[in-house]
Amino acid sequence: MMKKAKIWLLAAAGMVLTGAALNVSAEKSAIRVGALKGPTSMGLVSLMERSKEGDTGNSYEFEMVTAADELLAQVVSEKVDIALIPANTASVLYNKTEGNIRVLDINTLGVLYMLESGGTIQSVSDLEGKTVYLTGKGTTPDYVLQYLLRENGLSADAVRLEYKSEATEVVSALAADEAAIGLLPQPFVTVALGQNEKLRIALDLTEEWDKLQTEGGSSLVTGVTITRADFLEKNEEAVRQFLTEHEASSDFTNENLEEAAELIAELGIVQQPAIAQKAIPYCNITCVQGEEMKEALEGYLEVLYGLDSATVGGALPSEDFYYIP
Repeated sequence: MMKKAKIWLLAAAGMVLTGAALNVSAEKSAIRVGALKGPTSMGLVSLMERSKEGDTGNSYEFEMVTAADELLAQVVSEKVDIALIPANTASVLYNKTEGNIRVLDINTLGVLYMLESGGTIQSVSDLEGKTVYLTGKGTTPDYVLQYLLRENGLSADAVRLEYKSEATEVVSALAADEAAIGLLPQPFVTVALGQNEKLRIALDLTEEWDKLQTEGGSSLVTGVTITRADFLEKNEEAVRQFLTEHEASSDFTNENLEEAAELIAELGIVQQPAIAQKAIPYCNITCVQGEEMKEALEGYLEVLYGLDSATVGGALPSEDFYYIP
């Protein structure tokens, strides 16, 4: 089983994330990189800054959006060459494009945390009979929680899941009711903790996932980096250069918290540097490639497929889905 990433979804527009797209222009022949605002793009900020200064091996054009559907449409219409997207949607795209998607790396591991203020939740089984507020019915937080409930012996009706349209609504529910339990991704976890000193992280869902895995088991994967197979075939050297620069950028974010937080705020990913700095260590930003990437992602997709085949596009991807240089 892959080791948990060193220090280090979707985030909807709201209290922390802004809704406008960002472009960092480069030359006409630039590699077009699209990303979702949130932890996945936090790992790109050094590369974005260096690209703006002309200090990268490739020429790049970056765009960040807040809606996954918008980014996926850009991938299909070939308006971006490389994209950082939720892990399961990479499999969905692979099936929709008849295999024209390749995963380059895992850019984010688990970013989900259970928050409460009552001190009663010490394990997943303690959620029995409780109401949990969360976002995204039929998305990663929903499926991850359902998997953890099932594997801890809780039936589908043992826990009431109250879905909200945005993470900010979960934050509001936690603020309004001291007995509320909420499932949130970073950086909204940091926002909620900053607003209510009584709140605590009751469960780290990455840790709970890892407890269920045996040797060679799956890892909780949030985001991956993809490209089209036809683009990779024509530009493999440039793609390899991107992977080198992406890894260096991820390391920068994890190792230079204060400077990275300033860049994250400047780029509009998170409005306040202080929030970004506190959130980074809990975001599991990484750049896992090759066989290690394949093992972790393959196991994760198999778990989702076992819950509902539609989560991965109806079928598990073939071996060519995983790019191994």
